[in-house]
Amino acid sequence: MTQMDGIVKPKTKRSKRFLESRAPKLIEGVKTAMIMKGGNTSQSVTQALKDIYALKKPNAVLYKKKNITRPFEDSTSLEFFSKKSDCSLFLFGSHNKKRPNNLIFGRLFDFHVLDMIELGIEKYVSLSDIKVSKCPEGTKPMLVFAGEAFDTDSDHKRLKSLFIDFFRGPTVSAVRLAGLEHILHFTAVDGKIYMRSYRCLLKKSGCRTPRIELEEIGPSFDLVLRRTHLASDDLYKLAHRQPKALKAKKKKNISHDAFGTKLGRVHMQKQDLSKLHTRKMKGLRKRKGDVVVEDQAGRAPKAAKAES
Repeated sequence: MTQMDGIVKPKTKRSKRFLESRAPKLIEGVKTAMIMKGGNTSQSVTQALKDIYALKKPNAVLYKKKNITRPFEDSTSLEFFSKKSDCSLFLFGSHNKKRPNNLIFGRLFDFHVLDMIELGIEKYVSLSDIKVSKCPEGTKPMLVFAGEAFDTDSDHKRLKSLFIDFFRGPTVSAVRLAGLEHILHFTAVDGKIYMRSYRCLLKKSGCRTPRIELEEIGPSFDLVLRRTHLASDDLYKLAHRQPKALKAKKKKNISHDAFGTKLGRVHMQKQDLSKLHTRKMKGLRKRKGDVVVEDQAGRAPKAAKAES
């Protein structure tokens, strides 16, 4: 590939296909996350990164080598790796005396850091510590958020949006009932965030609707909110902008009532009903000889012969 005036031109068909796969699209694919650890990490952080990678697979890239970087001070290395691996989400784990057991969730827009939120691990239970059967790899989870902070506090609102982006999985048109088996539950209470992972079990209930039981499968996190780096309102709005081709066109003369019934208005030219041709029936034909006459007293009609 050659670069001229800031435009990369492919030389081979393989490089052309590569550039086409990286080019912007009307409907983007599944967001991929890169998971990496810093220069100093603890055993809890390393295992937590592996467990989150297991939840995110196959839409994740796990870097096993250490990366000596500090995202809140210099994010150039994260932007470089995101462009190299074509990832728009990242998870960075580190450990030091000032901020022990540290996790940084973040996302990028146009290969530049959009926002990132730092969370501290206070309690952690790994996938291997809970000895139960797990969900298959690539299962699309159901996300549940509980707590008023997710609706009132600005930092928690952005954290909720970040968690949805990170764990939502692929966009599907339909889901079968047996496929709804993985639940990720986030609870915000007393300044802490509790993340739990459950498996949904469908039991016999004696009727058509099954009885549902939840079984914890891990991992389990007790997190506390630390530092945040949020994008400005203008940049955040720009990142959410959709192309005009995806916006639904407004249909004229169509409305819906309170019950959801679709109503339409049809405009027609003025019709002359005297020239309207209707279906002729034998029972509606006039008889030639008889003319029905009714007297003024309202008596029964008499048949009178028409005068010639």
